[in-house]
Amino acid sequence: MRTERPQVKQDRAVRTRQAILEAAAVVFEDRGYDAAKLTDIVRLANVTKGALYFHFDSKEDLAQAVIDAQVGIEPTYTPQEFKAQEFVDIGMIFSHRLQHDVLMRGSARLTLEQNGRALDRAAPYQGWIDLHTALMVEAKERGELLSHVDPGGPSRLVVGAFAGLNVMSQTLGLELDQEVSALYTSVMPSLVVSAVAIRLDTAPGRGARALHGPNGAHLCDCSGPLVALAAEAAVAG
Repeated sequence: MRTERPQVKQDRAVRTRQAILEAAAVVFEDRGYDAAKLTDIVRLANVTKGALYFHFDSKEDLAQAVIDAQVGIEPTYTPQEFKAQEFVDIGMIFSHRLQHDVLMRGSARLTLEQNGRALDRAAPYQGWIDLHTALMVEAKERGELLSHVDPGGPSRLVVGAFAGLNVMSQTLGLELDQEVSALYTSVMPSLVVSAVAIRLDTAPGRGARALHGPNGAHLCDCSGPLVALAAEAAVAG
């Protein structure tokens, strides 16, 4: 009898873990932490409960892994002439990717919820604050910021406002991309010198343009099989 090679087994284990993680993101996004059931996650991932418990100790452990996945996702943005534009782009790209990446949406919902109180929700906030602050520090060094602007303040403001806009947009049925655009359009002129402000692109669709070029015609291919999982979850209700 031929035995399975270790590398093949390892690859399959990695795929299984990712399938469970992605299915969990679908269920957590759709139902929240308290209402999410491991049986639904197992069904969507098409794995056994034993496989789930091999990779994750509990629902809490699985939810934490979904939250941590947001931290592990490498921020995507193209270097720009102005660091202030990159500051805008990371938020606009995140807004764009939320439309297509269920793992990010599941993580975002868990981060915003107050259920599952043992979960560590601080890392995503701090990670985004640190990234924004680093760009603001570079912008200040380049003379892009107004003299009174402290790089850390706007970073916390934008990250906090983004989180609030995400909740409000879902509650009121608003387009997040337009709301985030309005945030940057309102805030950036009070942070950067006028010569930079007039050249910033903060219009709706900036995230798609920053990722895919001027026409912004391509959809993010960041969900993989999650589109089908999300559709199945919606049907299941």
